[in-house]
Amino acid sequence: MTGFLSRRLLQSLVVVLLVTVIVFILLHLLPGGPARALLGPRATAVAIENFNHRMGYDRPLPVQYWDWLTQLVTGNLGFSVKFNQPVVSLIGERLPKTLILTVLSTVLALIVAIPLGMAQAVRRNEPTDYAITFWAFVFYATPPFFLGVVLIVVFSVYLPILPAEAPQSSSILVILSQPAGLILPVLTLSLLTIAQFSRYMRSSVIESLAEDYVRTARAKGADERTVLVRHVLPNSLIPIATLLGLSLPTIFSGALITEAVFNFPGMGQLFWTAAQTQDYPIMLGITVLVGVVTVLGSLLADLAYAVLDPRVRYA
Repeated sequence: MTGFLSRRLLQSLVVVLLVTVIVFILLHLLPGGPARALLGPRATAVAIENFNHRMGYDRPLPVQYWDWLTQLVTGNLGFSVKFNQPVVSLIGERLPKTLILTVLSTVLALIVAIPLGMAQAVRRNEPTDYAITFWAFVFYATPPFFLGVVLIVVFSVYLPILPAEAPQSSSILVILSQPAGLILPVLTLSLLTIAQFSRYMRSSVIESLAEDYVRTARAKGADERTVLVRHVLPNSLIPIATLLGLSLPTIFSGALITEAVFNFPGMGQLFWTAAQTQDYPIMLGITVLVGVVTVLGSLLADLAYAVLDPRVRYA
């Protein structure tokens, strides 16, 4: 396990380094360069020259990359042109709000999807299985913005019982004190995730039910509930652990479309605003952060496989 962990950490560092190279190249591939992108199309040649000299863009690219990488290591992700703030402070302000939204939706999805997937597997090819499969496909194929709008129309217009807008505050305590405003955005994300997780859970449980240890447990006289809870469920959760690891980028970066629909002040809305205003330091900073979290999620998923599945052996 130690050797495997060391190799995976080394691979992760290489991938993160490649992500920084790609992001740095994208910055310099902007039409007209970073100066033109940040100053606008009407900037004069003198203004662009002064900007490049002040920001160090007139130096050799390897030198620029090394300086940019050392700043990244120290936590400096650049400076936002629109908000006139460091990108790190903006991310630090928005990230806790996004974590509230995405973690709540992920936990709710797990609570609902795991029993649904097991029920489908136990009642395979029965009306219950067909009904859950139908709705899972419907929600999985529905775009997030459309689902959010439908929920707003139903629960905020025709049945005005929930607010159409998420809580608007810079304080986490204020957001948590308004749970009604979180219901629709959390439900929008949860319905999409439930559809995905339940399908994986169904397939995993069906595969586990055909294993020898299940037949052995039944032959020893174990009732169906004991077989499902003590034997089938732990082994069937392995694919879900992988999905959770691969879901970390979404949890940290925020649901861009959902946050925009409900005007939720999180990471997704921050990226949306930066894209509309061409605030490239924010977009590149969030891209680097999501790349690092993606690599971390993949590493955690591999470790979860090694811990949860005794059949897996890493040479």
